Amino acid sequence: MGALKGKTAIVTGSSRGIGRAVALRLARDGARVVLCARTAAVLKDVVQEIAALGGAAAALALDLRESDAGAQVVDFALKTYSSLDIVVNNAGATRRGDFVKLTDDDWSDSFALKFFGAVRVTRAAWPHLQKSKGSVVFVSGAGGRTPGAEFAAGGSVNAGLLSLTKALSETGIRDSVQVNCINPGTVRTDRLKLRLAETMKAKGIDQATAESQFVSAAHVTRIGEPEDIAALVAFVVSEEGRFLQGSLIDIDGGATKTV
Repeated sequence: MGALKGKTAIVTGSSRGIGRAVALRLARDGARVVLCARTAAVLKDVVQEIAALGGAAAALALDLRESDAGAQVVDFALKTYSSLDIVVNNAGATRRGDFVKLTDDDWSDSFALKFFGAVRVTRAAWPHLQKSKGSVVFVSGAGGRTPGAEFAAGGSVNAGLLSLTKALSETGIRDSVQVNCINPGTVRTDRLKLRLAETMKAKGIDQATAESQFVSAAHVTRIGEPEDIAALVAFVVSEEGRFLQGSLIDIDGGATKTV
């Protein structure tokens, strides 16, 4: 514990899955963590987990689809810890489905939280990150590089975050703010557990077999764990990762086959 001692980090979507793992890892590394998600009770549990580790954390329940939510979480972080050094934009699931069947609401909701939520939090945080020479990490996804037929909306949102990373990294060079993007592949989240459960039921197989078939079909090394992504985030925002700027980093067990 100590690589991030004295730093303050906002982690959005931190009540479960990758966001929770990132919050716990940054806390273990010494950061004071501001958690943000929609469910107050679950956030409280993560705050207690961090406290049990001897870390410092505070949580704010809000919906980042609201236009003023980004400013709210940044203001909360500053009132709680007086400074801001790291923003990890992780919030937001996107709608899967055949393009022809996706509605305008499906598209709007997909962009509202994951893309525009990240834009608003980062924009509100930027002046404070300039002061601290801080870091922004966007958690996008492998579908931004290699979208599939069932991931038209999600792939478009993720690709938008990749482009935003490159554009904002140029501004970051001017303003001394580090900006990078991480692209997870398939990670053991609640959404994946549901998909595996559906496969198990449809085929009458156990979980180990369902996972083995998934890994084989996807031609990857294994299913990722939230802690895999958290470890990479922790490296990127540490002093050791500071030379990374505008990087689009795949962490997907070999899922991305394109150059």
